Order: sequence, then C-alpha cells, then structure tokens
Amino acid sequence: MSLKDQITEDMKTAMRAKDSERLGTIRLLLAALKQKEVDERVVLDDAAVVAIVDKLIKQRKDSLEAFQKAERKDLADKEAAELTVLQAYLPARLSAEEVTAAVKAIVAEVGASGPGDMGKVMGAVKAKLAGKADMGQVSAAVKAALAG
Repeated sequence: MSLKDQITEDMKTAMRAKDSERLGTIRLLLAALKQKEVDERVVLDDAAVVAIVDKLIKQRKDSLEAFQKAERKDLADKEAAELTVLQAYLPARLSAEEVTAAVKAIVAEVGASGPGDMGKVMGAVKAKLAGKADMGQVSAAVKAALAG
C-alpha cells in the first residue's frame, strides 16, 4: 500500500471515529497532495508525498513557535496536534550521529574541501537523506564537516 493510500484509509478511519481534529489535518494533507498532482500533472510517489509532509511539518513548527511567542496557547495547541498527526506519515528519522556519519561520508565522496563547497555537498546530501533527516540538522552537520 502506498503512503497516499494509507493517508486516505486513515481519513476514512477518522471519519468513522468522528475524530474531527485528526480528520481536519488529514484532509489538509490530502488537499496539499492533490494540489501538487494537479499543478504538475503527475501522480505522486512515496518520496514526493514524504517531501510534502515534511514541508507541512516545517510550516507547523514555524507557526507553533510564533503562537508560543505571542502567548496564544489555544492556537499553539492546535498546531501541536496537527504536527503530531503529520509526523506519523514520515519514515523513521536518522539520529544526530547517523546524520553526521552520512554527511562525512558524502563530503569525502564529493571531495569537498571547505565552506565554498557547501552547495555541492548539500545537493548530494538532499538526494540521499531527503525525508530521512531534518534538513536543518543536516545543514548544521554539513557546515561543521566543512569547517574543520
């Protein structure tokens, strides 16, 4: 079963359970998937679905932070609940040590020598670690590896 099919089945389950918060989040995700398919006239594979889920999670984290700064607990709680639902659709994330090891291997593979090679390394890293690691964490690991 593809990830998109799993999301659709989860929507049906949430409907039957009358879980309105979960249902709303899943519908939002399916709308984002459908929008991407219509805009680009493609059928999304699991990697593309994971990329969209990752994007929505980043949006939720940014919103959550803004609502917490503004002391809007009601909106922050809603974003946190959506974040929890969305994270269930991501594959298992790599640990910080695994990310660092993968980045060092890619730096050696690409032959990068300093901070000027950041773009070349990030391109290779994104291709290998997309959906498996938080790209903010990956970027920090690449900077550290290229700095010294």
